[in-house]
Formats: sequence, C-alpha cells, structure tokens
Amino acid sequence: MSRTGATTTRREIRAERRAERRAHADYTGGVYGSMLAASVVLGAGSLGDFPRFELVLLLLLTSVVFWVAHVHAQLFGARLAQRVPDRRVVLRVCRDEWPIVNASLPPAAAVAVSPLLGLDVRGALWLALAVAVAGQVGWSVAAAYRAGASRRLTAVTASVNLVLGLLIVGLKLVLTH
Repeated sequence: MSRTGATTTRREIRAERRAERRAHADYTGGVYGSMLAASVVLGAGSLGDFPRFELVLLLLLTSVVFWVAHVHAQLFGARLAQRVPDRRVVLRVCRDEWPIVNASLPPAAAVAVSPLLGLDVRGALWLALAVAVAGQVGWSVAAAYRAGASRRLTAVTASVNLVLGLLIVGLKLVLTH
C-alpha cells in the first residue's frame, strides 16, 4: 500500500488550504512594501552616494522591521482585546503580512545587479526606484485581479498607484537637484 486514504486526505486538505490562502490573499502589504522600498531609496539617494551593499541591507532590514510592526499591530491591536492569539493565528498573520518583505526583494536585487548593468550608484538608485514603483503598480493590479475587480477598476487602481509612485520620483528629483 503506497498510498493510503488518510494520506491522500491529508494531502487534499493541505492543497485545499493552500488554494484557500491564495484565494484570500491580500496584496495590501505588497503595495505598502513597494512604497516603503521607494521611500527608502529616496531617502538613501538624497543623502548622496550610498554603497550598494548598505542600500540592499537597508531595503531588506527596513522591510523586516515594518513587517514585524505590522504583525505586532495585527496580533496585539485588535486580537489581544478579544483573546490571546494561538500559534496558528500568529503564523497566519506573519504569512499574511509577508508581502511587505517580498516587495523589497526586487528593488534590493536591482541594486545588487546594477554593477553588472554598468550602472554607477546613482543609476542603481534610479533603477531600484523604478523597480519599486513598477512593483507597487503590479501589486495593486494583482490585488484588483484577485478581488475580481472590473478592468476599469483595475486600471484605476493601477493609475492611482502609478501617480503615487511618480510623486515619490518627483520628490527624488526635487531633493537631488
């Protein structure tokens, strides 16, 4: 007996849970994390030349700090008033807020590979900022799509997030010139 009914059932239950998590995924953290990454790049860029390794660390560590803050707020803001969260709830909240960290990965990767593209530090900052803004728009489109929004509403949310991203780009232009 290589497969038992109990094993198949457990696999089916795990697959069903994964599908349910994907169906109820909230991409708000991804949008927020992309804006955070753009803001970190903006702040780092306004300070002058920033070593790439430090910027990669700053992007990743800032997103982790904000992730922890969001997890804490979710767990102890509303939930503690109702009841003490159990391990399952803590893990779910950690997973639900993880897009904040995921959103910092592409801009950090852009900075890391920028020397391979022949970019100086300033070029790396612009590349990371562009990647963060693109991520912000992408996360908002994914959220709208997942929520079943119409094409029009998806275009509206993409446009709003693009405008917000361009505002950050505008701030970079003003602060560095």
